[in-house]
Amino acid sequence: MSQKKINVAIVGATGYVGLDLTYYLSKHPKVKISHLCALKKIGSDINIFDKRLGKKLPKISHIKNINWSNIDLLFLSLPNGEAQKLTKKLFKYNHLKFIDLSADFRIESPKKYKKWYSLEHGAKDLIKKSIYSIPEFTRTRIKNFRIIANPGCYPTSIQLALIPLLKKSLIKTKNIVIDSKSGYSGAGKHYKSKFKHKNIDSSIFAYGIEKHRHMSELDQQFNKILRSKFEYSFNPHLLPTFRGILSSIYLELKDSISINKIYSEIKSFHSKNVFIKIMKINTPIGSGNVLRSNNCEISICKTRYKNKIVIFSAIDNLVKGASGQAIQNMNLLYGYKESLGLKWNIFFFYFF
Repeated sequence: MSQKKINVAIVGATGYVGLDLTYYLSKHPKVKISHLCALKKIGSDINIFDKRLGKKLPKISHIKNINWSNIDLLFLSLPNGEAQKLTKKLFKYNHLKFIDLSADFRIESPKKYKKWYSLEHGAKDLIKKSIYSIPEFTRTRIKNFRIIANPGCYPTSIQLALIPLLKKSLIKTKNIVIDSKSGYSGAGKHYKSKFKHKNIDSSIFAYGIEKHRHMSELDQQFNKILRSKFEYSFNPHLLPTFRGILSSIYLELKDSISINKIYSEIKSFHSKNVFIKIMKINTPIGSGNVLRSNNCEISICKTRYKNKIVIFSAIDNLVKGASGQAIQNMNLLYGYKESLGLKWNIFFFYFF
């Protein structure tokens, strides 16, 4: 492992994800944060947005001030449609690598990207040069790419629980119900303008009922594994809490497959994945144990029907669902230990 630190820039540093990314990267022993970029508060200290952040970090600057010859890695925490423009402009710098936390490089088909995001993709030729990367599934391939598409938060929680079972053909692939609940930070800082529900800070709100954008990721990744059609319904909800996701996945087992078989297979699959913890069968879980960590807890539970189970998957939407997973991808990209900079004492003072 190289002793040299990599120089990174974060564009979109003042959003919820950008702030978490800045905080965790500032603790990483192999990273030097060279630039923190945003469109507002240029010249200000980043800690006006988050009291966890020290004043020794670079002041907020405009991206036009960056000398790209000195940057090794660019983190893009931008609205959908913006990362592709910047990546296309900067891809000529052959040493530069990109980790995109938006949806711009998650969807392999430009037509499907336009269908789900109502945007024309402006860097179609770069899509094939990117990889959609949940590290637990891609660690052997990620070094072959310069553009890393960091997955969405809901799809991360869902795939970590489902992909091992789909690969082994242990469950029926029809009538699957996925019910996911997230803290409101998943909607970004302008969540109140996105959701006109008058009590969003104190009540649960269902949204994206027929067509949530993260279904495009799930469809794509499930179709890579399955020959038959995967029929599922997905319904997200916002909770009146800042962070955390709990996905509840209702499944029907194939004939002769027991819950113990499901447990043993998923535990075996994740046995070397340091951030994934498989709980004992029928363990009730929530998001509390994983908040402010890069961990995922998965619990497989019986229902009143012998051939039906529910799997719970809990992550922090801003960490394993975004910033932490991005750092995990970075570690793999540069040959660092996968957990480097991602094992913290989570009981620190938290600003939000």
